[in-house]
Amino acid sequence: MKKKPFRKKAVALGYDESRDSAPKVLAKGTGLLAERIIELAKKYGIHTYEDPDLVEVLSAVEIDNEIPRELYRAVAEVLAFVYRLNSNYKS
Repeated sequence: MKKKPFRKKAVALGYDESRDSAPKVLAKGTGLLAERIIELAKKYGIHTYEDPDLVEVLSAVEIDNEIPRELYRAVAEVLAFVYRLNSNYKS
């Protein structure tokens, strides 16, 4: 059985508490597009978090749609991780 070649995947999330009830998928892609999403995140000082299982599930969400309720806990853990990183950098 042939193994499928690995293709990097990326999903960018955003959340505006003044208008969103849950985080939204802002961008997603595989291969070169995924690499570009990650590159832009680094360029603008946005922390990234790698979780292949979570990105696989989030890839099924359409761009500009809120994440499904079933993913709230997993995404909340990622956001908490990123917020902690942000506060450590500000200190």
